[in-house]
Amino acid sequence: MTHPLTGEDMLAFGGDYNPEQWPEETWQEDVRLMREAGVTMVSVGIFSWALLETERGRYDFGWLDRLLDLLHTHGIRVDLGTPTVVPPAWFYREHPEALPVTREGLRYEFGSRGAVCHSSPAYREAATAITEQLGRRYGSHPAVAMWHVHNEYGVPVSACWCDISAEHFRSWLRERHQDLDTLNEAWGTAFWGQRYTRWEDIRPPRATPTAGNPAQKLDWARFTSDAMLENFRAERDILHRLSPGIPVTTNFMTALSQCRSVDYWAWGREVDLVSNDHYLVAEADRNHINLAMSADLTRSVAGGGPWLLLEHSTGAVNWQPRNIAKQPGEMARNSLTHIARGSDGAMFFQWRASRYGAEKFHSSMLPHAGTDSRIWREVTALGADIGRLAGIRGTRVVPDAAMLWDWHSWWAQDLEWRPTQDHDARERAEAWYTAAWDRHLTLDFAHPEAADLARYPLLLVPALYLATEAAGRALHTYVEGGGTLVVSYFSGIVDQHDAVHPGPHPGALRDVLGLTVEEFLPLRSGQQVRLRDGDGRELTGDVWSETVVPRGAETVHRYQDGPAAGQPAVTRHRLGSGTAWYVSTRLTGDQLAPVLDLACADAGLAPRGELPHDVEVVRRQGEHGSYLFAVNHTPADAKVPLERPGTELLTGEPATGLLAVPGNSVRVVRLDG
Repeated sequence: MTHPLTGEDMLAFGGDYNPEQWPEETWQEDVRLMREAGVTMVSVGIFSWALLETERGRYDFGWLDRLLDLLHTHGIRVDLGTPTVVPPAWFYREHPEALPVTREGLRYEFGSRGAVCHSSPAYREAATAITEQLGRRYGSHPAVAMWHVHNEYGVPVSACWCDISAEHFRSWLRERHQDLDTLNEAWGTAFWGQRYTRWEDIRPPRATPTAGNPAQKLDWARFTSDAMLENFRAERDILHRLSPGIPVTTNFMTALSQCRSVDYWAWGREVDLVSNDHYLVAEADRNHINLAMSADLTRSVAGGGPWLLLEHSTGAVNWQPRNIAKQPGEMARNSLTHIARGSDGAMFFQWRASRYGAEKFHSSMLPHAGTDSRIWREVTALGADIGRLAGIRGTRVVPDAAMLWDWHSWWAQDLEWRPTQDHDARERAEAWYTAAWDRHLTLDFAHPEAADLARYPLLLVPALYLATEAAGRALHTYVEGGGTLVVSYFSGIVDQHDAVHPGPHPGALRDVLGLTVEEFLPLRSGQQVRLRDGDGRELTGDVWSETVVPRGAETVHRYQDGPAAGQPAVTRHRLGSGTAWYVSTRLTGDQLAPVLDLACADAGLAPRGELPHDVEVVRRQGEHGSYLFAVNHTPADAKVPLERPGTELLTGEPATGLLAVPGNSVRVVRLDG
């Protein structure tokens, strides 16, 4: 993987720059202020198609020539966008069929962003044409550090249900299933008389009077991600040819609350550098945990290597129900937490606040209040701090454990007619991640069929409804080899086609867990169940319970009441050199903690009770050094023990013994040795 700042020993700091919104005399002031703030890179041209190609084949690159030359003169690198997220009005005048159609048959209109049918040949032709022009003109421009294709694929539109998409879907299905007999078997079309005898009879899963075919909908979700990926590849390959050696990326949105239509495991293999956009859920309690989770997931999609935070906000955004401003110091904590968890920089949307348009109330590095403002002072201070962390570039985060996550399983679980509407895969992932975060565990994420699971002493499986036989074998091998596995309910149920595994639940996971599930027993709204272990300690669950039949597993907790009263609730199965835990109800917060503590003990992960609550500690390791980040999300000063002495990089002071971390602040120590 090529680094975006080849030849530059620095972290990326800057943001989206949209100078086309301002007269050119403003550009000189912008670059002067960028230098003052310590900006090293800006993203340019992402929404500029209408200005670069004013009518089909009529190009105006003069303004972009002048801009890139100006930035290069001032030592500012460029992440150059292909503007294919917003085709111009003239394109839709010529090709109205390229506007996407909803599942209900409504065709969107021009006037927003991302209104693209990704199956449209006309869109593909126009997008690759403008990319070709940009690649030829700027492929060797000295300012260009990285190419940025499109913008936030899947946001706000991922799927299109038009007839063009239907034909593309059929082609995709032919390649995946080869023949109709195989497709009919995979989709279970014998149910409800849905068997197909001609390819042309297959359409997208449009609106139906009741629940549609779940396997068809699952394949449609896969197709939607792949259709977008085809367009990314088409642009990427042009840029590889015309701009060799310059990495190509597109900005992901891995936070599970922000984009669910993209299989980022697949996409992570296609970009030269994984980059991500992250925006806090402003009103959420302890939203710094969601930030850490998104950063860990992004790093994992990048194969554990460095990635780049390409967008986040200096303050409030403009599109949430209530756009809460960040408190003093919060922007720096957010930025440095992303860096702690693997990003080789911190970029923002955007550089200068817009005066008009839908995002004019979105915060920026240079706000409407100008340079005599708290945000500007914090931006310049952050730029200086990031400049002090250049040695961290290229180092890798040291994980303690891993969590399994699969977008295909999430898509399948969220289809219609499941045992309860209250079971949410995202909620389970966030609950288990929070429990691990509160135990000061740094988590990687892993695909269920990953080959290198053995390097983790502990694997958490919060929601794996869809688990292939290969995933079952991988987890069986993992536990036999000495790993500790913790699986939450409603996992291992179906195969890759959303067909229930033969035999009792939990299908692909019953052997590794040493049990079967005779019946799902979802709970009524608001109903709770009590669990008790052999020493009389009680836990409380909700949403779900099951009739669990041990087949080698020992019972750790039993249900005391509810529909499964007297039956096993939490089990532990010793298999080979390892242990597999199963939790058959929804435990959250303090109720989840004791089970995780027992699993950590099995995994040999010692308690870290000496670390303060809501103070996160993460380590990055490289060939030439080890760096410890301590991020204090509380107003009270904290102390963090150091394994060995070092130098605190933000203050330049020596650090030894207990590291003092002031309230709402960050400390970064380069450890000696």
